Amino acid sequence: MAKEEFRHSMPLRVRWAEVDPQSIVFNAHYLTYCDICVTEYWRAVGIRYPEDVLHAHGVDMYVVKSTLEYHGSARFDDMLDIRGRIARIGRSSMLFRVEMYRGDEHLITGEIVYVCADPATQRSAPVPAAVREAIVTYETVAPEQ
Repeated sequence: MAKEEFRHSMPLRVRWAEVDPQSIVFNAHYLTYCDICVTEYWRAVGIRYPEDVLHAHGVDMYVVKSTLEYHGSARFDDMLDIRGRIARIGRSSMLFRVEMYRGDEHLITGEIVYVCADPATQRSAPVPAAVREAIVTYETVAPEQ
């Protein structure tokens, strides 16, 4: 995807605790970076989690799949530009896409699939209309539906 297709962007500086002896980010930390991006995305969209999802609609969001594709390595003290967007919204699921850059160099592509579900039964439930509307209103490129 083009960087311009991501409305949400956040900076993150690589910390010493996140690198291995070669000063390269240890692979599992990229999922943490994705999670930070998702958290900041919800803030940008105006959705308070869990208040506006679990408490307001009785559903929660569960990660059912996460993938990372490595195009390059981030290193200690690099300033990363982490971009995220909801690329697809289904009946009960959402695909969150993340791309990480060092300047113009594309380092990481990540995808996280969330499923809305009833927390008591763990059965899928529709994405709340208010959540769907907030996402569609926020995004510059409409998510696939």
